[in-house]
Amino acid sequence: MQGTIATFDTDTRSGTLLLDDGTPLSFDAAAFQRSGLRLLRLGQRVTVESDATGVVRRVLIPGVA
Repeated sequence: MQGTIATFDTDTRSGTLLLDDGTPLSFDAAAFQRSGLRLLRLGQRVTVESDATGVVRRVLIPGVA
């Protein structure tokens, strides 16, 4: 799934994104930590990996391994 970062709290390292269909989706610090990223910007395009229940497991930048 892909979307755009709507919020990101640098203290808690969690945030929300808007999926392409406009649905908001939250991610926690663990999902951010699994990404290996250091920071996300508002409006940044991301890809998310989620589990079978829809919980975000990892936030990634498209095209960056």
